[in-house]
Order: sequence, then structure tokens, then C-alpha cells
Amino acid sequence: MAKKKVTAIVKLQCPAGSATPAPPVGPALGPHGVSAPEFVKQFNDRTSKMEKGLIIPCEITIFADRTFTFILKTPPAAVLIKKAIGLDKGSAKSHIEKVGKITKAQIEEIAKLKAPDLNAIDLDGGVKIIAGTARSMGVTVEG
Repeated sequence: MAKKKVTAIVKLQCPAGSATPAPPVGPALGPHGVSAPEFVKQFNDRTSKMEKGLIIPCEITIFADRTFTFILKTPPAAVLIKKAIGLDKGSAKSHIEKVGKITKAQIEEIAKLKAPDLNAIDLDGGVKIIAGTARSMGVTVEG
């Protein structure tokens, strides 16, 4: 079987189960000749079992014959932190204004979920990465 020629790799973040061909999907895929409604249908089918509205990053590989494949990633750490402690958004001045508190157990849970996409050797390294993200959002890490 011959390999297909890759023409582009597009990275998007879409809400799970409720993506639409409207921006950012349509304008990102249109110039490459890929059908945005077809991508949206496949994306929504694969993310239908996830929590609706949770932001899911995906990496779309577009081939010369205008076909595509895509890989789903884990949600961004900031989104998971906001969900864990019930925040709407992080602090604008994270070093001055603290907007919430997160426990070490919640951080470990997020690190386990994000393990496939983190650049860490072990769980302790992943916990440090997630804790750093929390601090940069103005969330105090307890424990």
C-alpha cells in the first residue's frame, strides 16, 4: 500500500459533540479543499461520549487527494482545572489576585488524565506541570 502525500496538518480546538462548520472549523479546512461538514460529523461522532461542550484539541492530517484523518488529544489543562474547581476564567493578574484553590488530589487526577499528552517522565513530573498551569491561572495549590 502506497503512502499518501500529506499536504497540511491543521490543529483545532472544538467543543466535544457540538462542533459546527462555522469558524474556526470552516475557515481552517476550506483552503485545503476538505469538507468541513464531513469533518464535523466525524468529530461529533467520536466525541459524543465525552462531556458535551468540553474543549477537545485535534490534529487533522490532510492528504493530497483531499481526504483527512484526525487525532483527538486530551482537553487543555486550564480547561480541566477550571472544571475541577468551578471557575469561569482564570485571574488576569495571577501573581496578585487569587481566584480559587485546588487540592493536590485534584491535580494528580488531572495529570493522570493528561498523561498521554504531557511531556513528563512520570506522574510527579506531570503533577508539577499541572500545578504550574494552575498557579499561572491564579489558582492556589494546596498540599
